[in-house]
Amino acid sequence: MSTARKFVLLGATGSIGENTLRVLRKYPDKLELVGISAKSQADKLASIAREFSVPYACLQSAPPEGLSFPDGTSLLEGDAGIESLAALPDADFVVVAVVGAAGLRPTLAALEAGKDVVLANKEALVVGGEIVTRTAEENGARIIPADSEHNAVFQCLMGQPEDSLDSIILTASGGPFRDTPAEELARVTPVEALRHPNWSMGKKITIDSATMANKGLELIEARWLFNLPSEKLEVVIHPPSLVHAFVRLIDGCCLAQLTPPSMTFALQNAMLYPERAPGVDPSIDFSSPLDLSFFPPDCSRFPCLRLAKEALSHEGNAPLVFNAANEVAVDAFLLNRIGFLQISDIIDDSLNTIVNQSADSLDALLELDLEVRRYASTRIDQLD
Repeated sequence: MSTARKFVLLGATGSIGENTLRVLRKYPDKLELVGISAKSQADKLASIAREFSVPYACLQSAPPEGLSFPDGTSLLEGDAGIESLAALPDADFVVVAVVGAAGLRPTLAALEAGKDVVLANKEALVVGGEIVTRTAEENGARIIPADSEHNAVFQCLMGQPEDSLDSIILTASGGPFRDTPAEELARVTPVEALRHPNWSMGKKITIDSATMANKGLELIEARWLFNLPSEKLEVVIHPPSLVHAFVRLIDGCCLAQLTPPSMTFALQNAMLYPERAPGVDPSIDFSSPLDLSFFPPDCSRFPCLRLAKEALSHEGNAPLVFNAANEVAVDAFLLNRIGFLQISDIIDDSLNTIVNQSADSLDALLELDLEVRRYASTRIDQLD
């Protein structure tokens, strides 16, 4: 009888999914894949199903004609399929690695089924933090962070008394434009913005890193994961991406977590927790000089970070508005419909226009999310 932990991997074909598979390949005796999903890369999903003998797979829509999945794989489709997969009775854990607000529903489905969630999707907490954390508590499920920054905080807090935490400092590389003259940012192209200096990630998160919207989303996520007010959450620029976060304890001591910039470290920690095992990638080499420089972010250069902080301080559903407007604006930028600096303009406009109304149910959150996306899309249409 297998004693391996059984995992569902939502978003198996993306960059986080690929790193999750690297961990699974290293520890087939400890980790078993029982379900996978993808939005559109049907051939890649079928290949994963074949390699890992996965019994359940899900695609957002029907696979192309002529593409077949292995005989032992049952294929689900659509939103209902991914929610069924998230609540799969055979699974012990669900890795949520889908991109954007689309991660909210399957995260809730997994938690409602009492599954522990390895969360690599920050938007689920940004959009529905109160509902998500309440659902986890009501069903005795854990949310284990797998973003490198939040997993770093998670590790730094291991063994610390619950009342010992004072504040959290998340690090940011500053992206590809941290030293670009401000007057040149308006001319940044999608190709340039997709050249991240340290990390290999999907397009959306890479653009978010370039604007530092990603770090703003991470601040909002940290508020829900670690139950801290906005004034206790900080960001610091650290170009090499070796230190992923600090925690400041009430006695003034700061603890840090360091690894090279690879998602496998955080994912392995979350998936094997509390067990430690040799890593997929090499650790830091201290035989060579290391750059451990830090400096505060320039919010005039990165207005998305400022807007995220403001949304967090307002609480309510301002973070949802920030996220939805950002997703629409990033898509438009990647299609060359708006300029790089107009991403923050669309977010700012949406935050100033959409009433920060109460939406405390899933249906109300999704309705508000749709309203923001419609508004942001209309504004972009007007700019064309």
